[in-house]
Amino acid sequence: MIKRMTLHTPLRFEPILREYLWGGRRLETELHKRLGQGERYAESWEIVDHGKDQSIVADGRLAGATLHELVTQYGPALFGLHHPQKQFPLLFKFLDAQQVLSVQVHPNDAQAARLNPPDLGKTEAWVVLAADPGSKIFAGLKPGVDRAHLEEAVKRGTCDQCLHEFKPASGDCILIEAGTIHALNAGLLIAEIQQASDTTFRLFDWNRADREGKTRPLHIQDALATIDFTRGPVLPQIPEPTERPFVERLVVCDQFVLDRWRINQPAALQSDNRFHILSLIEGEVKLDAADEHRHLRRGDTFLIPAACGDVQLSPIGSSVLLDMYLP
Repeated sequence: MIKRMTLHTPLRFEPILREYLWGGRRLETELHKRLGQGERYAESWEIVDHGKDQSIVADGRLAGATLHELVTQYGPALFGLHHPQKQFPLLFKFLDAQQVLSVQVHPNDAQAARLNPPDLGKTEAWVVLAADPGSKIFAGLKPGVDRAHLEEAVKRGTCDQCLHEFKPASGDCILIEAGTIHALNAGLLIAEIQQASDTTFRLFDWNRADREGKTRPLHIQDALATIDFTRGPVLPQIPEPTERPFVERLVVCDQFVLDRWRINQPAALQSDNRFHILSLIEGEVKLDAADEHRHLRRGDTFLIPAACGDVQLSPIGSSVLLDMYLP
């Protein structure tokens, strides 16, 4: 139990680091995460409230509190017009793909609600922070691929030939709606905003094994039942201008809004009675809100509660931020 107090300042959380066989150390070398020993650090979960996976406040008067405790004890101040919520609805993380990820698909809300235990669906969006030469993204099916075609390809071990693929560039944003088959290839550093779900159905894992020679489980029938076969190739989003010349809209969907800020002079995140997730992906920024003064560098992420008021952002040189919130 945490002591009752106001929730009017930006919140920084301890990242939750995940090691998977496809990871590396780019989270440290490029995003300043403190990694332990090993070469397979794949994900840094910056904001999460999903069962036992809990972001913990890193400093300030609420240090040590979990995000779910904030949800249950400070709901109106945290969510504003989106109160009440059973859990924090979004999950934000960074990914370092040094090997290709599995070919996978995520359920929508209705499908995930029928799971045991029930979960949220998982629509997600990627922003490419770095792309090595030759790296690829698989997103969606090639035209004409139906369930029978894909199922036969899975049996042959050639399902990748059914996938639409393209070579991404740094700055590209890709919306992966629930039901879309997808995979990240090697050589990509990604920022990802998604629904607060961890439900993944793997269709193909490139016939690889871990250090002990074990293969990861596949969920072929669940994946085939989840894929939306009416959805064809997925291409990068076309950024849309907003009323503020330094802000472009990358994604607007039922689950979240994703904006990108490019600033070289002071700007304000104006209070709109909703929470915002701010993540700095390029440059350095001074953040000022109420009596809080923070210095952000690349890879830093803050949760701005709805009750926080205006937040002043002063870049040191040119800087790029992601701003994520509920519609």
